[in-house]
Amino acid sequence: MREPTVASLMTGEVVSVRAGTSFKELAAILTAGAFSAVPVVDDEGHPVGVVSESDLLPKEEYRGGTEVAPPLFAKPETRKRWRQAHGTTAADVMAGPVITAGPDEPASAAAHQLAAAGVRRLFVVDGEGRLVGVLSRRDLLRVFLRTDTELRQEITQEVMRRTLWLEPTAVEVQVADGVVTLRGHIERRSEVDIAVRLTRALPGVVDVVSELTHSWDDTETSHRTG
Repeated sequence: MREPTVASLMTGEVVSVRAGTSFKELAAILTAGAFSAVPVVDDEGHPVGVVSESDLLPKEEYRGGTEVAPPLFAKPETRKRWRQAHGTTAADVMAGPVITAGPDEPASAAAHQLAAAGVRRLFVVDGEGRLVGVLSRRDLLRVFLRTDTELRQEITQEVMRRTLWLEPTAVEVQVADGVVTLRGHIERRSEVDIAVRLTRALPGVVDVVSELTHSWDDTETSHRTG
């Protein structure tokens, strides 16, 4: 029951630009592509910044505005947007730092990183720090496209039989729209808990409803002896 990796979900063909890419070319790339940001890479392919649609908008926002730079005590965001409004290349308007992930990282770790950083995408780099792909929120949602049949087969084979060594008739597994219902009888309470936990951890499972019963509660025994 191996969790999907970043490499298995990422987009491998990434449109990137250099620091000297012109503002007008950046606008053309972002309006023509099915993405809202583009990485800026150096000569070795290492990401050094990101240009998003919001990084280009200050040019229009400040049109006809003041040519005087904001004072030093102005908010950092204000000074950043003024700089972007007067930029002519990717180096002028790009933002950072670049949030990256490794291709072998589990999808759950990448999802946590996206949430913690508050970004829409992670740029995937190899061991040398070179850009090899991009992982977006949309890419991570693809795990929920697994069919109910796929999920049922994996739960039955990997969780019930291979991990818990249960007879095929011991537990009935039903899956509807990613929601798994487990029905049947298992000897020990601890095995019930394991079945539910492992099922819930499978990529693509939306929720788990347990209607499992057990003969004896070995967890209470372990608590008393401990």
